[in-house]
Amino acid sequence: MITEEDVYKIAGLAKIEIKPEEVENFRKEFQSILEYFNILDEVTEDVEPTFHVLPISNVFRDDVPKPCLSREEALKNAKHIEDGYFKGPRVVE
Repeated sequence: MITEEDVYKIAGLAKIEIKPEEVENFRKEFQSILEYFNILDEVTEDVEPTFHVLPISNVFRDDVPKPCLSREEALKNAKHIEDGYFKGPRVVE
């Protein structure tokens, strides 16, 4: 059984802020996910593992080198640039 405390703990581990009005919805979704794992546990062990449902082959094209953009062309529409590189937002505190 997933509790509200579990939801807050998972949100903290994921470093996401969760509003009190969202907790119940997340609690139900986490509970549903765990119940689905119980269904998966019912699968017998003699099932052949599959990596693809359909037989597919490599659909990628061959790599063909082409001229690339200059640094100036690549950065001309960037919102934030630092020392000639794209600057992204900090994601880890």
